[in-house]
Amino acid sequence: MKIRRLFISPGHNFFGHHGQPAGENPTVEVAEIECVAGQGIKGDRFFGFKENYKGQITFFAQEVFEALCAELKLSGKSPGVTRRNVIVAGADLNALIGKEFEIQGVKFCGVAECSPCHWMDQAFAPGAEKFLQNRGGLRAQILTNGTLRVDA
Repeated sequence: MKIRRLFISPGHNFFGHHGQPAGENPTVEVAEIECVAGQGIKGDRFFGFKENYKGQITFFAQEVFEALCAELKLSGKSPGVTRRNVIVAGADLNALIGKEFEIQGVKFCGVAECSPCHWMDQAFAPGAEKFLQNRGGLRAQILTNGTLRVDA
């Protein structure tokens, strides 16, 4: 599994906004992120959110992003619009649900799929939510401290 891109956001745009307009917090692309066991990613909106939170870090497959863009005939979109933290290549993320895994010396436990919601149709284009069913990414807990960096 290779890390292609990393993102954090200081605030929520969709989480807790049901029935309201989306927020306007930027998704910031970074070269590295600091993972803190049991807490999340320093500087991200879910850092220290609550004990045992299943989405301390989220992963999304570059291959799924490319397939989504092709399916919806989109260009110029950043995978950052998914609001996932780590964009990876070469991994079956659903296969990591319920399993411990390690990337760049940091250990994680895959907890659940990041189920796509109706906001994906707004973030990408109509049809995105349906396309992303069963391939919306992975929610995970951070088991050990460490830094993740984009692979060269």
